[in-house]
Amino acid sequence: MREMIKMVVVLTVLSAFSGGLLAAIRDNTKEKIENQQLTFVKGPAIKAIFEGATNDPIADRFKLQDGDVERSFFVGVFDGKASAVALESFGKGYGGDVGLMVGVNVADDTILRVGVTTHQETPGLGARAKTDAGFAGQFKGASLKEPVKVSNDGGKINALSGATITSRAACSAATDVGEIYKRLKPQLEEKLKEFK
Repeated sequence: MREMIKMVVVLTVLSAFSGGLLAAIRDNTKEKIENQQLTFVKGPAIKAIFEGATNDPIADRFKLQDGDVERSFFVGVFDGKASAVALESFGKGYGGDVGLMVGVNVADDTILRVGVTTHQETPGLGARAKTDAGFAGQFKGASLKEPVKVSNDGGKINALSGATITSRAACSAATDVGEIYKRLKPQLEEKLKEFK
């Protein structure tokens, strides 16, 4: 009986130590991981969306609470005025979630530009959503007041050939950004006043 109690105590101590060590490692690397994601995963899309901005949109960012979710917003300054924000959302693609960074022109509630950040789509088909400038270019100027859809579903976005599911995922993510934007627009406008 003593041996069993001793074994339970040792296992409890080891488990507590291991759990504490893992939590400390996670806390100490969280910022580094976020910086790596901003530099290599989200950064290229953000820079493409805010091409011509006079600020560093990756450095000029803030977070807002949206219900239970904390969302990151990136700010674009054009002609001396913070007039655009970008945020990321996800749509269900063929191979998994498709991450889409969407830039929004706050003055007229339209899409500035979009860029795919992450995907697990088929190489040569759905994966083209990230590299095909013509596909991403179709989103420019689209209103966030109505859902963004592919032409097969009555919308204005021409789907990538052989990758309709991926195209729908990108449209779904853009529509989701529109819903988030509408909910948080008053808070966004207040936060934008802090950037020049």
